[in-house]
Amino acid sequence: QVQLVESGGGLVQPGGSLRLSCAASGFTLDYYAIGWFRQAPGKEREGVSCIRGRFTITSYADSVKGRFTISRDNAKNTVYLQMNSLKPEDTAVYYCATSLRSSCPTAYEADYWGQGTQVTVSS
Repeated sequence: QVQLVESGGGLVQPGGSLRLSCAASGFTLDYYAIGWFRQAPGKEREGVSCIRGRFTITSYADSVKGRFTISRDNAKNTVYLQMNSLKPEDTAVYYCATSLRSSCPTAYEADYWGQGTQVTVSS
């Protein structure tokens, strides 16, 4: 059974950092693409970052480039999202998701989602 469980969210001041985790079970991470998405109140869910392939190819939304880093620990079957220099506009519920394909899914294509973890950036 495919399962994704996010953790690591919380309240942080602007300029601070958080590391989100996405623990996967029921499949092996390094065969498939995993995406991080976020949804702020009143807004559509948007893609933030993605990691795929044996050579860990990564991609980022323009709004987080240079601030967020996605990584993967194959031994723990876990994907991480390190978020630095956080801004109030980064406030959202963050989700990891996969379509169990080698290409990065859009929010519409992802079939399996975690429950989400709240990130709030506020002073």
